[in-house]
Amino acid sequence: MDIPVLSSTFLLTMLLGVGLFFFIRASVKDRTQSIRYGSDLSEESLIPQLQRYFAERSYQLQNTEAVPQHFVFEGIVRPSVFLAVFLTLLATIGLLCLALVLAIAFPHLSGAPYALVLLSPLAGFFYWQRAKRPEQVLLRLESDHDELPQSSFQSFITITAHRDELIELERALPLKQAP
Repeated sequence: MDIPVLSSTFLLTMLLGVGLFFFIRASVKDRTQSIRYGSDLSEESLIPQLQRYFAERSYQLQNTEAVPQHFVFEGIVRPSVFLAVFLTLLATIGLLCLALVLAIAFPHLSGAPYALVLLSPLAGFFYWQRAKRPEQVLLRLESDHDELPQSSFQSFITITAHRDELIELERALPLKQAP
């Protein structure tokens, strides 16, 4: 086989392998964000709704006395079966491509490079072990009197949580992002 073609194919395969490695590693990265919401509800009616929402999502209220109007909820993030299978499939395809290039580059190895594919379940295992972790949701309530008079919201809340949790919260409760 032509050496420049094989070399460039091997280089591209290695670059794709590096990208796959960082993609798998990023699957367990912390994506915590802080967003300020406004609500038409008063604090007295918003607090029980938030507590009920987080209790339904398996979060436990950790403290309420430490700082007034600050709440800390803690729960365990469950890993996604779909993502574990998806990452294993991606790793299988990537390692199969690498094995194919190695088998062509080194024909004397016969089928040995294809044994690399047996390492692909490690990607799903890595995700499964690292994705299951405790997570905190921090809530800080503010009342309208701290805001400008033209504000149409009765209460404001700043929530620090995982990005996906904030998206679900916006769907479930009548909250709008505030400036």
